[in-house]
Amino acid sequence: MSFTLAIVGRPNVGKSTLFNRLVGRKLALVDDQPGVTRDLREGDAKLFDLRFTVIDTAGLEEVTDDSLQGRMRRLTERAVDMADICLFLIDGRVGVNPSDEVFAEILRKKAARVILGVNKAEGRAGEDGALEAWSLGLGEPLRISAEHGEGMDDLYRILKPLEGEFAEREQENTPLTDVDISEEDAEVEADEFAHRPTIKKPLQIAVIGRPNAGKSTLINKIIGEDRLLTGPEAGITRDAISVKSDWMGTPIRIFDTAGMRKRAKVVEKLEKLSVADGLRAVRFAEVVVVLLDVEIPFESQDLRIADYAESEGRAVVIAVNKWDLEDDKQDKLAELKEMFDRLLPQLRGAPLVTVSAKTGRGLDRLHDAIRRAHDTWNKRITTNRLNTWLGAMTEAHPPPAPGGHRIKLRYMTQVKTRPPGFVIKCSRPDELAESYKRYLVNGLREHFDMPGTPIRLFFRSQANDNPFKDRKFHTPSRLRKHMDKK
Repeated sequence: MSFTLAIVGRPNVGKSTLFNRLVGRKLALVDDQPGVTRDLREGDAKLFDLRFTVIDTAGLEEVTDDSLQGRMRRLTERAVDMADICLFLIDGRVGVNPSDEVFAEILRKKAARVILGVNKAEGRAGEDGALEAWSLGLGEPLRISAEHGEGMDDLYRILKPLEGEFAEREQENTPLTDVDISEEDAEVEADEFAHRPTIKKPLQIAVIGRPNAGKSTLINKIIGEDRLLTGPEAGITRDAISVKSDWMGTPIRIFDTAGMRKRAKVVEKLEKLSVADGLRAVRFAEVVVVLLDVEIPFESQDLRIADYAESEGRAVVIAVNKWDLEDDKQDKLAELKEMFDRLLPQLRGAPLVTVSAKTGRGLDRLHDAIRRAHDTWNKRITTNRLNTWLGAMTEAHPPPAPGGHRIKLRYMTQVKTRPPGFVIKCSRPDELAESYKRYLVNGLREHFDMPGTPIRLFFRSQANDNPFKDRKFHTPSRLRKHMDKK
């Protein structure tokens, strides 16, 4: 990216709408309710041939205390310091109000470059607001409509001359999942380091859980700065925010998500949008950290969240937060492991790590668990080893024989990674019992050291089972007479 543009302004002036238009996707939540955005959200913007980083910020409030609005304001001021250019938006239909004048004065002192934008200025409705904006002393106002895309060419003409003044920055990459493997590739041992994270392709991690489990606090501790908004209030995070960092030598892109309550309790439109955004972040992730509260672990909602991550085929790590508050750690850990094995059998063997987001204890163990889970998620096994294992498994416990005819498992190969997927060629795959499929999956986990990772097992009918099964043959009349005489 060539430069960073921060969009700032009062609540509900259209900052998130403009952010979505610049990135070309509906990443930021948009609603008529003021104050929807609370955290800083970064995105890769595209404006004609311009490529740059854009930051969506919380609405500026005239509050400086430690309240939620005060913490949001400090985070926005931090974005102003981070950015190369600030786009200060006002509402063209409302015009300039006293808050706009206060914030214009702050930007004059803090920001090196400020562009004054008058949003919602389509038609005659915003003419008065655009004229009034001259009084802020920030130069010629730029009339735009983020919702309808008006004024984007004028914004381009302002930004284009500034492009060459800023250093080149790296571009994020979306991770690959369900990677197909050809039969020829399956015969060759995979490069052990092929999937290792790099700066261009960082390890994608999503942190999910119930409200107030400490997700934002944990991520701030991991990246070593107060990048995400935190506090005692439940449900502070609304957008799924991604942050790039280097964690103990591992390049990562980590997603903070909104707390997920039971579906019956989610009635407001904004909370529904927040939860949907968090679920979308899971689909972008490679490893999902399910964060639990040590005081109320493995509630029904925790189980649903963990099951969703597994069903999406992501590597899963269970992290139990607020471990510093627990007195009887030994007994509590044994209880947690017993509950995990009993309540989440589909994730048996997945890492269970105790951490304290407040003090930072256990983060080294969490890092190692995430790396191990990622390695397992990318694991490849040669066809030769798989068929040797399959022969031993069927010999130790033969497949069922429905109707007196034994099902034959003839051939096995790996067809996917991320997560590992296998195909077994067999006779009558539709009649194979679910219990025997679980027996094979558990055997794969144990023998090839793949604890916890989702395993996809597909059964296909052997192509040459009986090529004449459904064909009808015509017997010549001469042959029929000969057969009748006999």
